[in-house]
Amino acid sequence: MGIWATQVTPRLVAAGSEDEKIRALRARACEGLHGEVVELGFGSGHNIGLYPAAVTRVVAVEPSDVAWELGALRRASSPIPIVRGDLDGQWLSLPDASADAVLSTFTLCTIPDIGRALAEVRRVLRPGAALHFLEHGIAPEEGVQRWQRILEPVQKKVFDGCHLTRPIDRLIEESGLVIETIERAYAPMPKMMRPWVFGYLGRAVRPV
Repeated sequence: MGIWATQVTPRLVAAGSEDEKIRALRARACEGLHGEVVELGFGSGHNIGLYPAAVTRVVAVEPSDVAWELGALRRASSPIPIVRGDLDGQWLSLPDASADAVLSTFTLCTIPDIGRALAEVRRVLRPGAALHFLEHGIAPEEGVQRWQRILEPVQKKVFDGCHLTRPIDRLIEESGLVIETIERAYAPMPKMMRPWVFGYLGRAVRPV
């Protein structure tokens, strides 16, 4: 990774403002979390303050030291213990069936080998436990998809490998997780933003 990816992108993401509607979507993704939660792509901690009281600990998977440091004040304000775990969601050191839930918000777009990462999610989840996800990906309309394919090479360079065209729902199902609930819709943003904001919100369970 170059200087842009290691130094600039984490600061852009940390500084990015989110309106109340996006914050509300994050809160919905966090609903039902409990016990030991593994959070993929923790970043600087945008989900802090949204974890339910039933969460006993968050194990943060975050490769960026810069993002981790930028989130220090947020972590200090959290009533729920947050510890930094692995640096790479594709290779988790956690034991099999050790997590009560996994949380991923705007992360699966960036992990290079998403199939490997989702296989790890399935492995560490307890049987019957769920991946809670809020992600963006491929849109349903051909016209929007065309723009996503055009813009994706630049998007990947500016935002450290972020893809615009991943079919998040299909990739989750291919991992062996069973989608329990899902909503697919554009985020409440101007129409010109559609290549970036087609979202997937839901839960996928590891079969018992």
